[in-house]
Amino acid sequence: MVATLYLVSTPIGNLEDLSPRAVRVLRSSSRILAEDTRRSRILADHAGAMGPLVSVHEHNEESRTGQILGWLEDGEDMALVTDAGTPLVSDPGARVVRAVVEAGHTVTPIPGPSAALAALVASGLPAERFVFLGFPARKGQDRQSDLVRVAESMETVILFESPNRLVRLLEDLNDLCKPERGICVAREVTKIHEEFLRGTISDAIGHFREHPPRGEVTVVLAPDDKVFDQEHELERARSASKELLDSGDSASSVVQKVVQDSGLARNLVYRIVHELKDSEKER
Repeated sequence: MVATLYLVSTPIGNLEDLSPRAVRVLRSSSRILAEDTRRSRILADHAGAMGPLVSVHEHNEESRTGQILGWLEDGEDMALVTDAGTPLVSDPGARVVRAVVEAGHTVTPIPGPSAALAALVASGLPAERFVFLGFPARKGQDRQSDLVRVAESMETVILFESPNRLVRLLEDLNDLCKPERGICVAREVTKIHEEFLRGTISDAIGHFREHPPRGEVTVVLAPDDKVFDQEHELERARSASKELLDSGDSASSVVQKVVQDSGLARNLVYRIVHELKDSEKER
């Protein structure tokens, strides 16, 4: 028997944002699959949903998937919700949805709130083309790769970050981006203490050092509008770097001088200098 799994978007802070269609689906679902059943119980009670809540989170999603498929085979329509916002967006559920699709059941989205999109459209930054990268890696090469991708993006970038790691993220971005790069830090969107801080990365660092953030945070970074002219600048930086290295300057000194003279992001110059150093070793 073919049944339906509904992916129900839920409020990110204001229960009035729950759509009438979402309420109807929650009420009619035989079960509600929830990341945190305690938090989703508030939502279910608000919607008047009577079906039992079943936990589906990152630690049990794999083991729970078979059980969910069994319920669907029995003809049970179910709703999948996350703690807040649109399911699967930086939240569990992808494995379940993939298995449900492969089993031939129907997957239907019930659109609604999204912290990423709410922050984007209110940021004042370009919204025609954007990328969403979720939470950046916390450390190591994975983090460096994530941040370089952000810094070099030709599209607006949306990130999530916890409040206690926000200043560190901003400081790391400040090292990789030009000082005038625009940013919007959205905090507690749709809640009582909603805040949008718009300006440059350095503006945001100063603000949040003085006023430590609380609550849910979404970062929206403007695209690198200098990318179109970058190839010419990179070639000039390569020539300048090679000349300085040949004259005996250290790699760190070359990076500092070329960044200052060219205005290119530090990570790009660092890469150029070390590529030149590596090519020298291979000779």
